[in-house]
Amino acid sequence: MNRAAATAAPAMPGAEELARVSDELGHDAPALTAWALGLGRRLGLRAIVTTNFRPFEAVILHMACRVQPDVPVVWMDSGYNTAATYQLADALTRQLGLNLHAYLPRRTRAHREALEGPAPALDDPRHAAFTEEVKLEPFARALREMAPRIWLTALRASDSDERARMQPVSLNPDGLIKVAPLLHWSAKDLHAYCQTHGL
Repeated sequence: MNRAAATAAPAMPGAEELARVSDELGHDAPALTAWALGLGRRLGLRAIVTTNFRPFEAVILHMACRVQPDVPVVWMDSGYNTAATYQLADALTRQLGLNLHAYLPRRTRAHREALEGPAPALDDPRHAAFTEEVKLEPFARALREMAPRIWLTALRASDSDERARMQPVSLNPDGLIKVAPLLHWSAKDLHAYCQTHGL
């Protein structure tokens, strides 16, 4: 083996290895979180955790910060969150010392509503454009600017049929490794974790 080969950076895991990790660690959320963040450190790749600051999001944030206290936490703040959500975001940011990066729509809520009125209902044909503006565009911008290679998310199988078909670890078409440590957790599991850790 030549010196260049011996010092080459470790390779990104392929689909086969990710499937193996899903099988072995997919029901062990703390271990899967540690694997994902450890992979980032070993390969010199940025990992991020995304959050919407719903109550049980504290679980993924706590797990990630126990492994890597400065892990970037990305929040797409649509401007349409409840007062309780903003209060929780502030409380968790202080409690866990979050390295928080908030991404907002390019227009404020006041600006948007002055021109187009309140947020359209789900069955309103304008809702898709609204979602694009306040959620999807900020998320796409976050991915461009943060340039992560590993993405931890609190998605759960019980959220929707589509999420029920997910694997705990998967590879996005853009090469982003998507890790959902809580995929198989129930609301009872999440509540118990919050109680245990004072979240």
